Amino acid sequence: MPTLAVLVAFVTASIVYVYRFRGEARYESLGEYFRKGWPIFTPLNCLLYMTTLRRGSKPILDPADFPELDLLRQNWQMIRDEGMELLRQDSLDAAKKPGSAGTYDVGFRTFFKYGWSRFYIKWYGYTHHSAQRLCPRTVEILRQVPSVEGAMFAYLPKGGRLSRHADPIAVSLRYHLGLATPNSDACFINVDGRNQSWRDGEVLLFDETYLHFVRNESDSGRLILMCDVKRPLNPLGRVVNFFYKGLTRATVVPNTPEDRRGLANRVFAGLAPVLARSKALKSTNRPIYRLVKWSVNILLGVLLLVLAAAVGQVLGRLV
Repeated sequence: MPTLAVLVAFVTASIVYVYRFRGEARYESLGEYFRKGWPIFTPLNCLLYMTTLRRGSKPILDPADFPELDLLRQNWQMIRDEGMELLRQDSLDAAKKPGSAGTYDVGFRTFFKYGWSRFYIKWYGYTHHSAQRLCPRTVEILRQVPSVEGAMFAYLPKGGRLSRHADPIAVSLRYHLGLATPNSDACFINVDGRNQSWRDGEVLLFDETYLHFVRNESDSGRLILMCDVKRPLNPLGRVVNFFYKGLTRATVVPNTPEDRRGLANRVFAGLAPVLARSKALKSTNRPIYRLVKWSVNILLGVLLLVLAAAVGQVLGRLV
């Protein structure tokens, strides 16, 4: 019973901290937090915030504190050339084609909604076969930077955007290398209330679990190399992150049929018809829609408590 009380207290304190106190940008309401803040992951995220080393503990980070990543910047033109060729071949749009398994992307499902395109290169221990075939030099450069856990080319067309949100899990930090950008402040990402714009050959590095949004109000598209970079953690944090990385590995999404499909991709594909019907239900019978929605959320909350208890037991043995 005392262990349960401590767990409930920590979960509650974590949610209050992220909702009301973390960073400069604030959620406009509790409803926005529950819709865009992923409270189901907040307790484990907070364990990682507490164990993150100083160089990785700000919303916007200094790339100079991560010198191991500089090899990417040094080779940005070569990476750009392969990315532009993929763009010319419409390879970044391949996942949008009807029936493609690439459309069932749990982690970046809103990309297509707002006009983005992307091409995965690697994802948490797996390098895509399509990337080895179509952008081999970029694959080789990334192999020399072990702190990069995941990487993709990401294209934002003119007029494209991404609504304000926080990414769900704090497994990593987010790295953006400008490849072919508008080089204009009209194309920007706002992280925790501060605008940052892309420039060719320059790097943006930030913690994607802070509130952020994207706008491209320029007259041209923006191509970047987007990477998940290892969060610098103390030994206790690395234990917690071990569980998160296992979850993230299940979200592998293929570019083409030759690539591996992760468990989450397969489940999401199976749920797609149900999700489509639930959206229809939202407009035809809102009370039933809300009942289903909150039933699922409660179930996820229970699963989170079980996972948090398991992590707590492991940490208790280590401390």
